[in-house]
Amino acid sequence: MPLDDKTRWNEKYTQGSHSWETPDDFLAQAYEKFLEGAEPGRALDIAGGAGRHSLWLAQRGWQVTLLDVSDVGVALAQKKARAAGVAIDARVADLHADAADLGGPYDLIVVFFFLHRPLFPAILKSLKPGGHLIYKTYTIDQLQFDKGPRDAEFLLQHGELQKAFEGVDMLHYREEIAEEKAVVEMAARQG
Repeated sequence: MPLDDKTRWNEKYTQGSHSWETPDDFLAQAYEKFLEGAEPGRALDIAGGAGRHSLWLAQRGWQVTLLDVSDVGVALAQKKARAAGVAIDARVADLHADAADLGGPYDLIVVFFFLHRPLFPAILKSLKPGGHLIYKTYTIDQLQFDKGPRDAEFLLQHGELQKAFEGVDMLHYREEIAEEKAVVEMAARQG
């Protein structure tokens, strides 16, 4: 990720722009449907920012690693984890440069509103057999709205995410437009 993106995210977190305080509803929905009752293991939160998903998972017993380009976001995630009495291994990482090694293997990988296509093989490689992937991000239809990514590089084409992960068991896949957000939601399990 270019330095200007790191700077941009650091500024957002520094200015207190924390619309990311609570987990995305899709995480809780997918977790309840596909992971409820599962033994918590190792989880990876890719581009986890200030830790909204990491904290939620850690509170449910998961050993969470958070990777994000923003050192301000990572510091916020660590601070929130300490305040909540849970541990999160939050690290600064340029996911565009460090795509080859995400660590792992992981029982669960979550990705929300981050897209770097060359990372897809590393995600698959880092997921344990039987492990789950929960992914949500913007589609190309987001261009019709005034907010969100404006560059097609950060927007999925229709069916693209499903095709990119066609080797996994697809548990849930939906593309939708609601409240000026054009998104795709995917929950999958590594065979």
